[in-house]
Formats: sequence, structure tokens, C-alpha cells
Amino acid sequence: MKFFIDVIVPLAVSNTFTYEVSEAEFQFIQVGFRVAVPFGKNKIYTALTVKKHHEAPALYRAKEIHEIIDITPIVTLSQIEHWQWIADYYMCHLGEVYRAAFPSILLLESETLIVYNQNATIRIESLSDEEYLLYEAFQKQAVLKIDEIVGILNKKTVFPVIQKLLDKQIISLNEEIKESYKPKLTKYIRLQSKYDAPEKLKYIMEMLSRSEKQRMLVLSYFQLKALENKPVSLKKLLEKAQVSSAVLKSLTDKNIFESYTLAEDRVRFEDAVVKDIHLNEAQQESFNAIKESFSSFDVSLLQGVTASGKTEIYIRLIEEYIKKEQQVLYLLPEIALTTQLVQRLVAYFGNQVAVYHSKYSQNERVEVWQQVLQQSPKAKVIIGARSAVFLPFSDLKFIVIDEEHEATYKQQDPAPRYHARDAAIVLAKIHGAKVLLGSATPSLESYYNAYQNKYGLIKLTKRYGNVVLPEILLVDLKEKYKRKEINGHFSNILLDEMNEVLANGEQVILFQNRRGFSPVLECLTCGNVPQCPSCDVSLTYYKFKDQLKCHYCGYTIAKPTHCHACHSIDITTKGFGTEQIEIELRTLFPDKNIARMDQDTMRGKFAFEKILDALKNQEIDILVGTQMLAKGLHFDKVTLVGILNADNALYHPDFRAHEKAFQMMVQVAGRAGRKDTKGKVVIQTYNPYHNTIQQVTANDYQSMFKEQMYDRLNFKYPPFYRIIRLQLKHVDYQKLKEGSFWLYDVLIKELNVPVLGPEEPAISRIRNQYIRTILIKIPINIPLAATKKQLQKMLKSFEAIAIYRAIKVTINVDYY
Repeated sequence: MKFFIDVIVPLAVSNTFTYEVSEAEFQFIQVGFRVAVPFGKNKIYTALTVKKHHEAPALYRAKEIHEIIDITPIVTLSQIEHWQWIADYYMCHLGEVYRAAFPSILLLESETLIVYNQNATIRIESLSDEEYLLYEAFQKQAVLKIDEIVGILNKKTVFPVIQKLLDKQIISLNEEIKESYKPKLTKYIRLQSKYDAPEKLKYIMEMLSRSEKQRMLVLSYFQLKALENKPVSLKKLLEKAQVSSAVLKSLTDKNIFESYTLAEDRVRFEDAVVKDIHLNEAQQESFNAIKESFSSFDVSLLQGVTASGKTEIYIRLIEEYIKKEQQVLYLLPEIALTTQLVQRLVAYFGNQVAVYHSKYSQNERVEVWQQVLQQSPKAKVIIGARSAVFLPFSDLKFIVIDEEHEATYKQQDPAPRYHARDAAIVLAKIHGAKVLLGSATPSLESYYNAYQNKYGLIKLTKRYGNVVLPEILLVDLKEKYKRKEINGHFSNILLDEMNEVLANGEQVILFQNRRGFSPVLECLTCGNVPQCPSCDVSLTYYKFKDQLKCHYCGYTIAKPTHCHACHSIDITTKGFGTEQIEIELRTLFPDKNIARMDQDTMRGKFAFEKILDALKNQEIDILVGTQMLAKGLHFDKVTLVGILNADNALYHPDFRAHEKAFQMMVQVAGRAGRKDTKGKVVIQTYNPYHNTIQQVTANDYQSMFKEQMYDRLNFKYPPFYRIIRLQLKHVDYQKLKEGSFWLYDVLIKELNVPVLGPEEPAISRIRNQYIRTILIKIPINIPLAATKKQLQKMLKSFEAIAIYRAIKVTINVDYY
């Protein structure tokens, strides 16, 4: 009898692959083990075992595995089931889900090793200078890595030299895998056992009577030991004694101290400091309504106005599940939000909170993965961005999805292009868990599900502490420009309000959803605008760096001194971004502290923490930023919010534009007046009578919902239709055009649903690749799975045509 395992490899391949194992390996391996497997000619990948059986593959001869990596399963069966659903629903490969789910440090690195062939017959005179240098290196070391060869030859292009040596059979290639996760080891100090007692202190002091620093170090050790009653770390001991490590080495050499190491968590939180949360009457009613809703619905939607205290309700619900020793997942759309929420939850739950998102290092993420897998008391509540849905839960019973309307829950690139909210709801179903969606401005899809009685619906209409909603002032920019009541990009009304607020020692947030100084640099003589050579988009001007940059491919050039087309020096900027607003503010308010929060300033690991702490501690008077500001942040002293150009969001070529604009403006407005003082919001717009802006002013979600649902029904959009977007890319414009029309014609004939396209998007070329899109609209009464199967067959037919094989097709299900 032969023994086989089926594995997933972390590549964009559809199926699992079968490998042969010995009987002993078969008995030892469990589903969820990682195994190193040969794949292709000479590559080794970290594969995941998903099945054990005795059936040999019919189409190929099964290879043997390279080695077994784990001694216990690293994923759960329910996790694999969830990944399979994601792969099926979002029409991607299981290997892509596996790669996205795992911290990359657990997918062991495959490093190419160059091995010297001892039996080779070598004619030294036939070797070039570079080949001879490598030959000499191999006489001293039989195995070299690529980066070592780069160092020896002092050049980056080493592959041609390696290829020549391969051709002459002087070397061969070997693939080796390397485990790159290392636990964090902290060094601790202890006394040798013969001295480890308080009564021995006098004896040690007499022994060290000639060295004041050594005596100080010993005294500091005993003080720390008495104060904390736990192991004394090397770092803490040296800080306390204020001596160098040389002093400690002397004591170690005298066999008084000895050092040892312990593996520690990279992220640790202190114990809880808040012991109880008191809900007000409105919160208590919502809390009771949610619990009642969970008896009838698995998913409930909490629609609570901004600053209504939804987080306190979440905490009370989480507390109930933690008491039963069950796991809770708390999803957030932005890492900036995670930062602030972690502080609030740690204050209440202490070291029972774990955090998982992309700003954490790979080692930190592995530790959270292992804590969740082992159901550690350090990971009862997992706070994370969308990737946290991939963690290996085994007793998950409650999921909170805060700000559930946010588009950032949808992964765009690379695959899997999943929506974390929908994936979390399916994950909850697998585990038998309850889901609570929370938002002041729910997505139309979620609210429609509640409207249709698929979800429970709970409304929280009062702000916490009966704080009133902010007053909203509309400023007509057309009128202000006519009357010359504009200073830079600030109307006189906004400036007056800012002066009043700042005079009262309060803070201001300004919102402009565009980064950089200016999106366009234009020649006033010929109208030429510098374009990115690889993308169909103008270059954004950054004044601080004095350069032009493409936001799609990262291409940069220095700011031109003259027009590249007509050589005129008459060049000006058009439009404005956060950088320009920051510069204007420094002129208007020279004595105030001004900060900027956008993708350019939030690069570092702790950038969010620093800026949010500074705002909380009132070290910042005015904060200007992009949509990062629009998401659930809470600051007591912010009483004024300014939206500098509300029209930016309204006129996107997107069926969700008005919904997103409403949500964004209401959320930004909700940052004002969250404590004792009534807040104000100033919205600057060229079209103050636009329906959406009027709905924001009145905080009228119902009117927006009805208007948008009427349009969605008429124009065949979600939630009445499911949308699958096909994006086709190729460097050859003509070939792409022909291929996209061929595919469109087939889709029109075979699918009995509306198909739109092939359309050139607004930005029709990115990184030198032309783009065409096709939209497939599937009515909710037509089975989605059957349509997807038909679509996949047609895409396989498309790939089978030789001339179109190079056209890359990406599938985006439930396109956002």
C-alpha cells in the first residue's frame, strides 16, 4: 500500500497537489502540518497538508516530500474550510488564499545555493576573469549563496556568469529552505545559587569592598528582586545601577552572577486598569436589544450616531463572551483606528488583548498566530484589520465589525480580493458565532439586509452624555470667490470659526481628501501638464521635496524649471492637496502647532501612535488630513471640523460615489464636539444645494438610503444585482482591444445577464499596461455559483487562445 498527502502550495494554482510519503511519515503527519515539497524543476515550497489518502494521482507521478516542518498542526480544519469558501466565492486560487493568510515568515524562504562540482574537469585557461574569481572562491568554500557571489564579483548582474559555469558543469544549483522565525530572547540575570539569599548580601558586600560600582550593581539587584518579585532583566538592572556591562561581566567572571535567556512575546500589554463600564440609559437599551436580536438573528446591525458610545456597548458584549473563555474578533478598517481602540480595550481587558495587522513585524504576527491557535489567555480578544479573519480560531463565538461601511474592508490587490465583512460573517457561521456590525452610516447592502429582516437592526440615536450633534454650516465657494471673501483656500466663515475655537484653547481638524501640494502642474503658455511615462495620469507636485510623483507606480522627477514642451518658464499649479493646506496654515497661524495625517506622513510603525497621542495631549492645534481622519477617532477637545472641498467626493465615476460621500462627510463631521462643547462643521462646496450635501446637513440617512436604492434598482446595481468586474491588462493596446472584445462577445452570448464593456477606465494605463474592464451584473434571483462556473469555463477558453494568453485577466467579485 502506498501513502499520499494532498497539499496546497502558496502559488496561483487551482488545485491541491499529491505527494508520496513513507508509512512512518503518513502516521506522523496531520492535516494542518507544513511540509517542504519540491515543485517545478528545482524549487522548494512550504506546502500545507489538507488531506491524507492512498490514491495515486492519475495524471502525474507523485514526488516525495522534502521534509516535515511542524510537529503539531499550524492551522485548523475550520480555517481550511473558510479558505476554501474564499477561493470559491471570490474566484481565486486556494494557493493565493494560503499565501495571503499566512505571515510570510511561516512560508519558509527558498534560497538558491550554488554548489561546486568536485568531480568537474576544469581548464583554467578557458575561464574568464570573473569565472576564475568564483573558481578561487569555491576552492575555499564549496557552497555559495547568490548574495555572496554578488559581493565577490562586486556587481549585481551575476546570473550570466553563473549560467556560464553551469554550462561548463563546474557548479550546480541546489534549493534549500530556511526557517526565518526566531523567538525574541530576553537576557536575565540571577545570583549563583550559593549567594541567592538576602542573608548573603553582607558577605558579598565585604567581598566587593574595593569596587563601589560592583557593590552598587549587587544592591540594585536585591532592590529590584524585592520590589518586583520576578526575574531581573539585564537591561533593567544596568539602568537601575547606572553602570556599564563591563561591571556585570566582572561579577559574572567571579561567579557571583550568571545570565540566562527566556523567550518572550514581542507585544505585551499591561494589566487592566478600568474595572467597570457604566452604560447610560440609551446604551443599556441598545445592549439589551442586541442580546435579544441575537436570539433570532446571527448577524445584527447597530446604527448609532457618531459619539453615541458604541465602543462601550461592544466592550460589555465582549466581556460576556470572555467570561465563558471564548474567543472574540474585533475588526477595524484602519490601522489608525486600531491604535486608539487598543488603548481603550487594554485599559479594560489588560493583557487578554492581541493585535494583528500589517504594521506589526512578521515575528510579532507569528506570535499572535500561535497564541490564537493555542487559545492563549493573552489572545481572548483579537483586534485587527481585514487580514485578522485568516487567524486559526478554534473557539470563536463573537465578531464585532466596527465602521462596517468602510471600503477599506475590501481587498483590491493582490488576490484574494475578498471583503473582510462578508468573509467574517461566513467565518462566524462556520464557528456558530454571532456578528455585530456597527456604523453611524451603514453600507446600503447591510442596511438593506436589515430592512429585509435578514439581519437584526438596533438604532442608537443619542450621543453619549446627551452631547448634541454638531451644527453644520454650508459655505458656497462660488459666492465667496465673487465677493473676494477667500484667503487661499479658506472662506472668511471658516477662518472666523477657526480663530474663535483656537482662542478658546480647543482644536481643529481640516479634511482634504487629496495628498501632495497640487495634483497638476500646468504650463500657462501651451497648457502642457507633466505626465507619468508609464501611467495615464498627471504627476502630483510635492513642494517639501520639490518633486513630481506618480501615485500609481512611484515614478518621480525633480520639479521642472521650464515647460518640457515649449520651454516657457510660466508654470503654475492647479488644485490643492493636504501639503498645500499645511503650508497655508503655517502662514495664517504662525504661532500654532500644525500637523498633517496622510499616507505620506504615516510611513513609520509608530507614526499613528505619535500623531494621535500628540492630538490627545493637545500638542497639536490644527490637524489636516485625508480620509484617515474620517474613521471613528475620538478627541475631547476637537470642536471644529472643516471640509475644504466637499465636491471632490461627489463627482467620481462610481455608482457608490454619493453613498461614499455621504458616509465620509457624516463621519468627518462626527469628529467635532464629542464631549462637553457643541461642535461645528464647516462644509465648503460649489454646489450647496446638491441632494447629498443637504442630506449630510440634516443627518438624514433614510432619505439618502431611499434615493440611492431607487437609483440602484433602476440601473441594476447592488444590492439588487451582484457585480463581477473583469479587468484585462496588456502592454499592446491593439491586442488588448481585440482580446477584450472577443471575451465580451462570448460573455454576451453565453450569459443570460447584463454585461457592460469592454470599457477604458478613467486611468487606462498603469505601469505601461493598458487596461480594459468588463462588468457582469447578476440579478440576485439567479444562482451565483452556476454563473461563476460558466464564467470560469469561458475564461479558460480565452486563455487557450495563443494570441490572447499574455493578456492578464483579474476577477473582482462584489466589486467595490
